[in-house]
Amino acid sequence: MAKGTLIDSSAIPSGRVSVSGGEALNPPRTLWGDAWRRFRRHKLAIAGVAVLIFFVLAALFGPLIYRVNRDAMDVLSSMSGSSVQHPMGTDDLGRDMLARVLFGGRVSLAVGTIAMLILIGVGTFVGAVAGFFGGLTDNLLMRLTDMFLALPQLPLLLLSIFLFRDSLRALFGPELGIFLLIVCVIGLLNWMGTARVVRASFLSLKQKEFVEAATCLGISRGAIMFRHILPNVLSPIIVAATLAVGEAIITESVLSFLGLGFPPDTPTWGRLLYDGQNFLEIAPHMVLWPGLMIFLTVLSINYMGDGLRDALDPRSRL
Repeated sequence: MAKGTLIDSSAIPSGRVSVSGGEALNPPRTLWGDAWRRFRRHKLAIAGVAVLIFFVLAALFGPLIYRVNRDAMDVLSSMSGSSVQHPMGTDDLGRDMLARVLFGGRVSLAVGTIAMLILIGVGTFVGAVAGFFGGLTDNLLMRLTDMFLALPQLPLLLLSIFLFRDSLRALFGPELGIFLLIVCVIGLLNWMGTARVVRASFLSLKQKEFVEAATCLGISRGAIMFRHILPNVLSPIIVAATLAVGEAIITESVLSFLGLGFPPDTPTWGRLLYDGQNFLEIAPHMVLWPGLMIFLTVLSINYMGDGLRDALDPRSRL
């Protein structure tokens, strides 16, 4: 700017500076700022975020506000519909459905989140190592990935639960043992898609100039992988993570619906569906409420993932 140039602050619109020479200075734009601008234009994604936040808050704080014992039985009002005393009705043993749905949300969302962290961690590590080193390492890890992709997941899930359920229950207790088993099995059987996406990104980015510059400066391979390349791969990882939560919740619900998930005294959304299937004709609310929770949660996560995918795509128009 030339010496003596004046800035007319009264003519400054939001985010701009008007210079006497007729120039306009925009504030610096960032990758995440552009992504947020694109994301908030995706109305369904914003609605999905709002619904998901509501369910998370309800699962965390709902049982603290709605202080009804989820295991208390009222046999005289068993399988009754919605009422002032029981807003979501009761189950076949007279237990309050709202209390059980709120607590079940804690378990189902925790399973989805922790299983997602496991599969994202494993998939990111395998994909990063395969894409960065290439050659024999890449071939071995990709053949391992192909082998896991070829395995039938649901039968393998059932087999793993049959083999390790009793031992983990003995070590950690009935609830914690089956929780650890389910999240580990779901996470370790669903990392392959993330690994392939991360590998493809690493194969492309390791040819860039900033990687060559870091190599010339003597930076270690581990630092190049996780400090220089990995931050540029966060976009597909974040999208994969959001979608993985929904997939994990669905998988846990399927296992519980088959009677192979959590024990009957641990009400997850899938377990509530399993308990209500025999009373569908006379008490449809026993299936309606947990099914609706699963549907809305997974739908909101999928919309949020779609919005993140579009927002983090650098080719998207602002």
